[in-house]
Amino acid sequence: MNADYPCKEETDTIIGCAFAVLNDIGHGYHEKPYENSMVVEFEYRGIPYLQQPRYPIMYRDKQVAEYIPDLIAFGKVIIDTKVIERITDHEIGQMLNYLKTTGLPVGLILNFKNSKLEFRRVIASTQNFIHRKQD
Repeated sequence: MNADYPCKEETDTIIGCAFAVLNDIGHGYHEKPYENSMVVEFEYRGIPYLQQPRYPIMYRDKQVAEYIPDLIAFGKVIIDTKVIERITDHEIGQMLNYLKTTGLPVGLILNFKNSKLEFRRVIASTQNFIHRKQD
């Protein structure tokens, strides 16, 4: 698979953090323990992050809601922690909307439901939005 996409090094590092978290605390908890464990791992590795920053959702120049992502790492990667059966087009579509709202280039969906980490990179391009399956 072509490994030339935005924020490859950053997303690889984040995925490594997710593997460390899953290997240590195991699978099947609710989402919050994984989000908070990722924060601990980011701090341990010196990775810059924001936890639950707020972004306005605009319609006709009026704020109609807020999007609050789980995490933003390296100032450019949205991280959405999940505990679901599997990542579907629904989650990918949500991430595309999140990328549009934030203007960030890459999103990672991390699914901690099972003993094997499932993840998807979702990449915003200037022409359109694409997603990458697990590499």
